[in-house]
Amino acid sequence: MTTKTFTVVSAIILANICAFAGETAKHNYKPNDGYVPDAKTAIKIAVAVWEPIYGEKQIAGEKPYKAKLGSNNIWIVEGSLPENTIGGVAIAEIAKDDGKIIRVSHGK
Repeated sequence: MTTKTFTVVSAIILANICAFAGETAKHNYKPNDGYVPDAKTAIKIAVAVWEPIYGEKQIAGEKPYKAKLGSNNIWIVEGSLPENTIGGVAIAEIAKDDGKIIRVSHGK
């Protein structure tokens, strides 16, 4: 490597170091149990997602809601229907770790 090439490469590296040194990482807190640690939280998220899609009245009529933690730490949240009622309920699958909505559906 020639002196001129070395100087150019050194200048580029120094410029990159200075550019990155000015940036600071943003603080981000992640709970040990994930952002969706329990069934109550999973249900709140599911309802917030369902209502704009299916309507508040429809979703309110599917109480009580049930949530269980399935495989791969995915919450499965479902509405319910009164006994001897024909129809389907809202379903949501939500990642315990980061709250990502994996799936939303409604049975018929």
